[in-house]
Amino acid sequence: MSDWIDVAPEASLHEGEHVVVDVDGVDVAVFCLDGGFYAIEDACTHDGAEIASGRLDGAEIICPRHGARFCIKTGKVLKAPAYEDLVCYPVRVENGVIQVRDERWD
Repeated sequence: MSDWIDVAPEASLHEGEHVVVDVDGVDVAVFCLDGGFYAIEDACTHDGAEIASGRLDGAEIICPRHGARFCIKTGKVLKAPAYEDLVCYPVRVENGVIQVRDERWD
């Protein structure tokens, strides 16, 4: 089982903001949305380009390269040219620190 990785103090990430961290060699973007925290792999499933710098539209992220849309909360693809969902990661807040982990290999 993988360990939880500290991302940032809970108070440092505000609504609509994100931070990218390395989780077991994978870039993971952690977003603050609707009072919660959500983590997705920072790679568009269309072409592998980073996605965290894309424009937010509510809970959707728009890939800055080709305009694919994904739900940040679920990873679901919402608009082509992507057809595969983003990988999502579990997030928790422990003692005021946002944490994330990779469960794929557990």
